[in-house]
Amino acid sequence: MAWLCAIMHVEEASVEALSDALLDAGALAVDVQDAAAGTEAEHPIFAEPGEAPAAAWRMNRVSALFALEAELHLAVPQALAAADVAAGTPFRVERVEDEDWVRLTQSQFRPLQITERLWVVPSWHQPPDPEAVNIVLDPGVAFGTGAHPTTRLCLRWLADAVTPGVDILDYGCGSGILAIAAMKLGAGSARGIDIDPQALDAARENARRNGVDIAFETAESASVTPARIVVANILANPLTVLAPLLAQLTRPGGRIALAGILADQWQKVHEAYTADFDMQPAATDDGWVLLTGVRR
Repeated sequence: MAWLCAIMHVEEASVEALSDALLDAGALAVDVQDAAAGTEAEHPIFAEPGEAPAAAWRMNRVSALFALEAELHLAVPQALAAADVAAGTPFRVERVEDEDWVRLTQSQFRPLQITERLWVVPSWHQPPDPEAVNIVLDPGVAFGTGAHPTTRLCLRWLADAVTPGVDILDYGCGSGILAIAAMKLGAGSARGIDIDPQALDAARENARRNGVDIAFETAESASVTPARIVVANILANPLTVLAPLLAQLTRPGGRIALAGILADQWQKVHEAYTADFDMQPAATDDGWVLLTGVRR
């Protein structure tokens, strides 16, 4: 079976909005790669979000798979406009066979070691270290494959923060990778919340694949039940808006981790949480920042 693939290069900061817009315009899947390094830059979809401000201008290669009969001369410009990408951004279209797309996307995901004892392993690979804590994922329609710096920052933090029996809330859970990691690291219970029904479906399947029991809920229906550990890997602006809610969702004495923040955005997010949290020194990875704190 043949498909059409639309390929374009956009700034990293626009990738999330463009991926969503391409799906809304009829794309069946979206793949994101770092245009410079030729490696996957995780964001929603196969996605899943350098030093600032340069990191904000890093270019990503976005490839969107459409049905053969799709009218890409209409669909792609519509998506670019919806994502507020510069008018006239060029794109090219290639015909690809089904097996070529599968081979291409699978080749971009390999086992990834997060810490000495924590790995993220695509479902078609054997774990390099069977004795380690292995999170088995099938990259699909939700943010979170472990390759993006924001996810790595959260996973490393969880590896230190999770204690036996602790309860965790993953707000904006995407693929469910963080809640799954917490459970496999020894958490007693975990809950995941997201606004995207497709992400929740992917998260449930990933939890089943990893043999962990996690409650996944939509943001609209989720109860305001506080947890000992709250992690939110979203983006700077939503994190700022969500500060009062995430404070409610964190128990006194509990810990919070916030990611999806570029190095030139951290102060605004930090200030939004200082009223309720004693904030800790920030961690960084490739121009992205992880903010953590303890609920007063």
